[in-house]
This record gives sequence, C-alpha cells and structure tokens, in this order.
Amino acid sequence: MRVEAEIRALVESITPSDGLEAAHRARCLEWLAGTDDIFRRAKPRTPSPHLVVYFLLRDAEDGSVLLVDHRNAGLWLPTGGHVEPGEHPAETVRREVVEELGVPAEPDGPPFFLTVTPTVGPPEQRHVDVSLWYLIDGRRDQPLTPDQGEFRAARWWTPAEVAAADPGTLDPHLPRALTKLAAG
Repeated sequence: MRVEAEIRALVESITPSDGLEAAHRARCLEWLAGTDDIFRRAKPRTPSPHLVVYFLLRDAEDGSVLLVDHRNAGLWLPTGGHVEPGEHPAETVRREVVEELGVPAEPDGPPFFLTVTPTVGPPEQRHVDVSLWYLIDGRRDQPLTPDQGEFRAARWWTPAEVAAADPGTLDPHLPRALTKLAAG
C-alpha cells in the first residue's frame, strides 16, 4: 500500500470528538482525494497545505504534557515536525522525537486527533498545516535534551495549567486535544 493510502486510512480511523474536528477531518479527506502532493517540498510553505505530526509526550500519572516554546511560532506547542516525502507519519514521530527531545520513543498507537490550521508569522511564510496528533507515554522525571535552536524552553504543563493559560500563547487546538484524551 502506498504511504498516501496509509495516511488516508489513518485519517479515516480518527473518530472526531467535536464538530470542529469533524470539519477538519472532512476537509483533510477532501484534500487527500484532490492531490497527490501532501508533503512539504520547500520551506516554509510549498505546497500549502502539507502534512505534519504533533506528538504529545504525556505523563499518565497526572495527565501533564510536555510543551515547547517554539521560536518561529512564538507559541507553546507540542513537539512535532513535517512529514518527509514518502515517510509514514509514525516514522516522522520516531525521527522527530530524537531530533527535538534527544530520546527514542514510540507512538502509543495511531493518531488520536486531527487539525487543519493556518500558521502564524509573516504573510510570505504562512501556510496551512494538516496535523496528525500522536500520544507518547512519558514521565516528568525522564531526561530530555530539547533542541535549543528550535525551542526557547520546554516544560511540563498540567491540564489545569493549559486551561488557565492565555489562549493566544498555545496551539489553538491543544485544550480540545487534552479534553479528547481525558474523555478516553
């Protein structure tokens, strides 16, 4: 099976938790049906949209998640990255977790959440990211080596801290992703 067909199957397997995720899933499936170019070919935005992954490193003991203060986005985000041409998104997670946090890790399973989001930044760099969200089991006390070139900081956030944060400082879909995880 071609990786594009596998990606479509991953998207189809995601059960939306709300109307916005259902709309994003429908938009993503329409996009996948209408193009054969879903991978970023040239930084920062060609083509737009293109496929990315987020991976939430989560400590199951208290539900906290690791977020990074991303230099380019100017937001606290889950770690993640662009899916390379022909790469399976789960392989992107394996590659990016080593690059961004300095540790090997496996996704907990298929993606649990999907978003279609316009990026921030100068107009000539803006584009749309189609993001598959994965979960990775982690621990607050595990040693990590965050990529200082890409991130200003990294820290663990409890669900309550995410809920209390200024929404303009976080990925706009993060609270919904955490709500979906909490609902099981």
